Amino acid sequence: MSYQLPSKGMAMGFAFEDLQVYQRALEFSIAVIDIIDEIDTPRKHYRLVEQLEASCTSVALNISEGKGRFSKKEFKQFLYIARGSLYETITMLQIFKKKSWLGQSVYVRLYSEAEEINKMLSGLINSI
Repeated sequence: MSYQLPSKGMAMGFAFEDLQVYQRALEFSIAVIDIIDEIDTPRKHYRLVEQLEASCTSVALNISEGKGRFSKKEFKQFLYIARGSLYETITMLQIFKKKSWLGQSVYVRLYSEAEEINKMLSGLINSI
């Protein structure tokens, strides 16, 4: 069963759900986790897999947590943390690519999506 965010015309329960950058970050994390499920890494590297899962999910998590704070200053700080998690995710993907656990085409697709999310985060940060 796949989860769909309510469409624009529907009432949303949480303010962060209206943010396009949150929606993109959520989909990005799902895409990374789906790829992780397909990766065959040696068991001794399970910690790296867990770190990639943590960093990719941290992007959307920090956007949503920050949106729930009481000030724009706090929200902005969480957006910086989200961007840092995105950078960490890219570094982890680079490691996986260099270890040949991730193919070039998958890496390029994820990298391109991360670039778009980075632009969106930076734009939102600058607008606050």
